[in-house]
Amino acid sequence: MARFWTEPDYTHGSPKRTGVLLVNLGTPSAPTAAALRPYLKQFLSDPRVVEIPRLIWWPILNGIILNTRPRKSAEKYAGIWMDEGSPLKVHTERQAKLVKGYLHLAGISELEIDWAMRYGAPSVADVLNRLRQKGCTRILVVPLYPQYAASTTASVVDAVADCLVHWRNLPELRYIRNFHDDPGYIAAMAQNVRDHWTRNGAAEKLIMSFHGVPRRLLDLGDPYHCECYKTARLLADALGLPAERWQVTFQSRFGKAEWLKPYTEPTLQELAGKGLKSVDVICPGFVSDCLETLEEIAMECRDAFIAAGGETFHYIPCLNERHDWIAALTGLIRRHMSDWLTITPDSDTERQAAIAHARAVGASK
Repeated sequence: MARFWTEPDYTHGSPKRTGVLLVNLGTPSAPTAAALRPYLKQFLSDPRVVEIPRLIWWPILNGIILNTRPRKSAEKYAGIWMDEGSPLKVHTERQAKLVKGYLHLAGISELEIDWAMRYGAPSVADVLNRLRQKGCTRILVVPLYPQYAASTTASVVDAVADCLVHWRNLPELRYIRNFHDDPGYIAAMAQNVRDHWTRNGAAEKLIMSFHGVPRRLLDLGDPYHCECYKTARLLADALGLPAERWQVTFQSRFGKAEWLKPYTEPTLQELAGKGLKSVDVICPGFVSDCLETLEEIAMECRDAFIAAGGETFHYIPCLNERHDWIAALTGLIRRHMSDWLTITPDSDTERQAAIAHARAVGASK
């Protein structure tokens, strides 16, 4: 097999195009054990995700995990599956379409906007090649993880590199490393919480639950833990919450090693045992609802809190297709590629057009 893939046909004088690639974690193609098995194998085979020597990890993965976990995970996925597919896929695809609409209404039409999954389909390589076929000579990669971690953001960079090693004619590349403290992202989250409080009232405590990682990664220099806490502090400040009204926790433990603490479910049980009756939970590390938010938090953690003596549990959904979040994401993209763009309308016109577009899309669902 040739190392370099065949370059697409090129016509001299063709305009150069710019691509934007949104990348989320991944999803199986169906809520079945058969679909979960290859997805989990790809995910758990990534050395960025599991930093255990292959000689030790391979027998565990192939001999135990892939023979037991797919069925259990499939049952959980079945409980949150949407008519259009996996929630993570549905929301990521919608976000890409909305960003494209916002940019088009802002007078930026030379962009190709697409999306991919780090694990599963559509793959990073497939979508990069699709952008290449469309003549994109500049590509901005946007991992949809607010807080940087080697197991997420860096893994996306790895996937891009693995693909481009086969290209002869490389594009100009940029990445958005993180946006954990982006003002637009923080403002959208804060308004999301306020909107929830308007509808349901505020609980006694707001839990900010982030996806966990092994504790040793913090000691090895991964900045994820610190960026989670900065996001939490900024969100609490935006909401005007005193220290006793909010708390950071970490969810989704895997294996027997120590992960970042405090753990979400045990914390909720402890709070209920101490007399806390109402709690709101938000997941600032996710911009799209998925298995970890809709099943683990909204179902499992709710049941654990109620069983431990709590009375009212509310999960606050992710940003998903909120117009203030899409506007923030669009702004983030524009700032990272401002010198690549040609813009025609004035800023007020584009802002009003983008908001009108988002509301129209929301009304059509």
